[in-house]
Amino acid sequence: MASIEMKERLQAVETWILANPNPPQKWPWTWLYKTGRSVYAVARDVISGQLTLHSMSLVYTTLLSIVPLLALSFSVLKAMGVHQRMEPILFQFFEPMGPQGIEVAERILGFVDNMKVGVLGSVGLALLVYTVVSLVQKIERSFNMIWRVPEMRSMAQRFSNYLSVIMVGPLLMVSAIGVTATIFSSDAVQQFMMFEPFGSLIVFISSFTPFFLVVGAFTFVYVFIPNTRVKFRYAFIAGLVAGVSWQAAGMLFASFVAGSTKYAAIYSGFAVGIILLIWTYLNWMILLLGASLAFYMQNPGSVAKRQNVQLAPELQERVGLALMWMVAKPFSRGEPAPQQEALEYELRVPGEVTRSVSDKLIRAGLLTLAGRNGDQLVPGKALELITVGGVLKTVRRDEDRVVDRLPAVAVPLQLIDVAGQRDDISFAELLGVDNKETQDKAAQA
Repeated sequence: MASIEMKERLQAVETWILANPNPPQKWPWTWLYKTGRSVYAVARDVISGQLTLHSMSLVYTTLLSIVPLLALSFSVLKAMGVHQRMEPILFQFFEPMGPQGIEVAERILGFVDNMKVGVLGSVGLALLVYTVVSLVQKIERSFNMIWRVPEMRSMAQRFSNYLSVIMVGPLLMVSAIGVTATIFSSDAVQQFMMFEPFGSLIVFISSFTPFFLVVGAFTFVYVFIPNTRVKFRYAFIAGLVAGVSWQAAGMLFASFVAGSTKYAAIYSGFAVGIILLIWTYLNWMILLLGASLAFYMQNPGSVAKRQNVQLAPELQERVGLALMWMVAKPFSRGEPAPQQEALEYELRVPGEVTRSVSDKLIRAGLLTLAGRNGDQLVPGKALELITVGGVLKTVRRDEDRVVDRLPAVAVPLQLIDVAGQRDDISFAELLGVDNKETQDKAAQA
């Protein structure tokens, strides 16, 4: 009995989150409602296994690409003589693994030092660049899966964007570290530190500098990697959550490693590799969870029971009529054209549904893109020429014409004609008419 009541309560909470026709309008209930929807969607993605699958794939790619990636990134820093400043960041990443992590970091740096980019030759350099680009490409594919982006960047964009970030990104991080160190070591700050509570406050802020760098790195990845426009505020919130999660995971993992002497006794020399795999997997999971959180915060209408919403005909027809109405209404009043993203937010349905329907209406000439950024919708023709039947016909149309492959025996023309005129006729009546026609033809023959 208690289990039934608990199930009913969970069902009521799920209905309130997913299908609430009147969501809260006042704070803090609006914040609680949006947070609950986002957490529900992220948990659903984890349970579905998509994020874990991509995380495991990225772990394998990371093991193959970590040394070439660092070698390519450190090449610029070595040329400027500042590569030593990046080494503490690498040690910080492996610090939760304990003494074994320090040993792994030292070995990786040893491999990087032995890999001379300048003496690899053209073929070796090309393979090095390809290995690094393939890693970032797989990261982009995972992010595009989360953001429901069907297309990746072009090949030219991948090489130019990826390599610029790989080469310039570490330089910017080193610059941020140098600027921070310069500020805290300046005479003005040193004088402030002589007075309390300014001294304790500055020491407290300086101790959080590595955390701020981690949050900045997460935020940058969430903005840059997906092949779509990500709003900075959502990327920053996701970066902050991911940064806190990463710090907490580091402390928990360090305690796990400290108490895992039995694993070292069982796996012997393989224990370091297994611990490295687990720690790398946790890092990728945190990164992808933050990306998923940013997506659902920016696209609250995409929160549904299934990750991939079924494009039911009823849903497509309603969305098509709603989009046409919401575009035609301000157009008839001479008001500014609405943005497509704003319409998706107002409709509260997954963005892939509204985009697929709006793309159909655009291709049919019923809607067209306008505005400086091409993200506003206006009618594609005079409103007198746009009918409700025309919108429904466009939404229902099979643009790939797969319907033409259906054999006439399976779908008789009379069935299609009658269905277009009457939807209350039964199949018994249709079969009666068909049998009569068959008998008449047999009698004539």
